[in-house]
Amino acid sequence: MRKGLTTEIPLPTRLVSNEEFPIEARILADAARRAKRLGLSRRDFLRTSGGMATSLLAMNAVFGRFFDVSPVEAVERAAFQERTGPAPFIFDVQLHYVSAEFKGNTGGLLGLRRSSRRLNPKLAGDRGTMEDLGWANMVKEVFLDSETAIGLISTPPGPYPNLAPVPPKEMAHIRDEINRITQSQRMLAHGLITPQLGQVDLDFMDQQAATLKVDAWKGYTGAPAKGFDRGWFVDDETIAYPMLERARKLGIKRICLHKGLPLGPVADYNHPRDLIKAAKDFPDLDFLAYHAGLLTVTGTKDAEVMLGEGLAKSLKAQPGTSLTLLASTTDGALNALDVRVKGVFSTGVPTLPSLWRKSWL
Repeated sequence: MRKGLTTEIPLPTRLVSNEEFPIEARILADAARRAKRLGLSRRDFLRTSGGMATSLLAMNAVFGRFFDVSPVEAVERAAFQERTGPAPFIFDVQLHYVSAEFKGNTGGLLGLRRSSRRLNPKLAGDRGTMEDLGWANMVKEVFLDSETAIGLISTPPGPYPNLAPVPPKEMAHIRDEINRITQSQRMLAHGLITPQLGQVDLDFMDQQAATLKVDAWKGYTGAPAKGFDRGWFVDDETIAYPMLERARKLGIKRICLHKGLPLGPVADYNHPRDLIKAAKDFPDLDFLAYHAGLLTVTGTKDAEVMLGEGLAKSLKAQPGTSLTLLASTTDGALNALDVRVKGVFSTGVPTLPSLWRKSWL
């Protein structure tokens, strides 16, 4: 992200005019006039929804009506809410992109992106290059093409934390740049935990907390560090508990773990059963399980999953539907697992075929 980019308007533009009308000058002039009417400084006004509406109105005036915004929305906040309803609060707790410095299997990662077209047909317009997976496109898709309010940058694992597709230092940098430009907290960033590395991991946790100010920890229990032939369990008192004690000491108490979706050489390490003991032993820590809707992670052909109602609708899936789940390995290769949909849930209440329902009661 280009350092030193500063702008007073809420829509920094590359084009400052259409060669006849200066856009930014018009936005600033209109903002000054409306700010005075509301008893605000121009800077404070431009930070409000009225400032955004003013910017869009100016662009409509210069280029023709493109944005659906009315003049009253520039001075009356309630006008926009009355027309659209209250804005939903969307917090995306796992955003992935791939660093430009990543040297792993880029073909496998692009394959994951292509497979996502089933969920989002708009991805058919991709360029088919690693730029589709870069940070700039992530920012565009998250904050401009969706209504996401806050995001959390995460990363797939690597053989060592500093060799992940996006190392923690870069995740923190992108977070800080986004928050600097938006002048608000729109992005958070994970730090990485790899407890199999012992003291090296604890020292790296100290560094991430002190210099990167990470917001939470991300661990992959199924993905072993380099030199190990299997993953780890978070209730392992020898391997994982020193890491949990260090997280407590550092005051960064959110432990996010990849669970459910098979990853690594031994699928069973992705099972969420180990969270039970760890959560009991560390009641002051918050444990978040990602992908843990999988009921079994043994890698057999009989693997079954529970799908949220929205995802099931997107996939046109129902109980009994067969799906293929895809995940990337530490070097960017693809893992595929054939599963059957066991049920669809909404607000925690599963919808199951009658035969299965009887077996649960």
